Amino acid sequence: MHNNSNASGSLGQNGHVPRTEYSWEEVSIEVPWGTVQGKWWGSRDKQPILALHGWQDNAGTFDRLCPILDPSYPVFCIDLPGHGKSTPYPPGMQYYLFWDGITLIRRIVKKFGWSKMILMGHSLGGALTFMYASAFPDDVSKLINIDIAGPTVRDLKKQADITGLGIDKFLEYENLPESKIPCYNYNDMIQLVLDAYSGSVDEEGAKILMKRGMRPALNSKGFHFARDVRLKVSSLAMFNADQVLAFASRIKCKVLNLRADPGMNFENPQMYERVIEAMRESAQMVIYKKVPGTHHVHLVTPQAVSGEINEFLKI
Repeated sequence: MHNNSNASGSLGQNGHVPRTEYSWEEVSIEVPWGTVQGKWWGSRDKQPILALHGWQDNAGTFDRLCPILDPSYPVFCIDLPGHGKSTPYPPGMQYYLFWDGITLIRRIVKKFGWSKMILMGHSLGGALTFMYASAFPDDVSKLINIDIAGPTVRDLKKQADITGLGIDKFLEYENLPESKIPCYNYNDMIQLVLDAYSGSVDEEGAKILMKRGMRPALNSKGFHFARDVRLKVSSLAMFNADQVLAFASRIKCKVLNLRADPGMNFENPQMYERVIEAMRESAQMVIYKKVPGTHHVHLVTPQAVSGEINEFLKI
């Protein structure tokens, strides 16, 4: 357990001790294939905001944001299966990403007996919270999503064209021996992350993500990425526009959507606002705001979103 105290002892919002970068503890949840690991920020005596990270990221993505959120709200940031410290799926199983996520959230909610959830997600994590709020509209009170509106939309013909390639890639990754998995020293690993994210993450953000995102190689002094290589095969999980809009129109809760500017360069950018408008049909409230920042705005410049989130939590 990490230190939950504040050195100054001064009180923050609502009489709560402000959180620091150490105000969390590691939590492990047993699941049929192993464990789901996470970082629980704040009190263990209250139902938390459940926070989900983006594709191939991990729970550390919220490390800079959680200390500046209202400390009266605990936040439980999990590593999705195959990410960070969570157990990957067993051999032979594929990741269907969006569909898997609904089941995982439901599994966690039922385990703890939570209701009227506040969900927060970034990128893939936001698509998962969106899907859960649609599948179980009466069980979510608030939905906070950062630089994502709903699941990735792909043209049907393109989806058909790449299905065979995706399956062959999955089988190739499934049989990849440890000796074939690339191994890097720490500095090279950080540089690889910076290059892969093309400016979306700064150096400090990359180092934060790699606290949970890499593991020592078994037969050398270097490191591997901790994420399951099978996660690269995500093409079979894509949706078409009609599916996403149908799910959007089922959401009932209060919604805060923070679109980073310039943010992510989406394949079908026009879908973002179409999904927002579809949610307005049934949601209790939809607040849609653009905030300056990269796709990882919550990690790189968290103050750009923390104020909006704290205000939304009061509503």
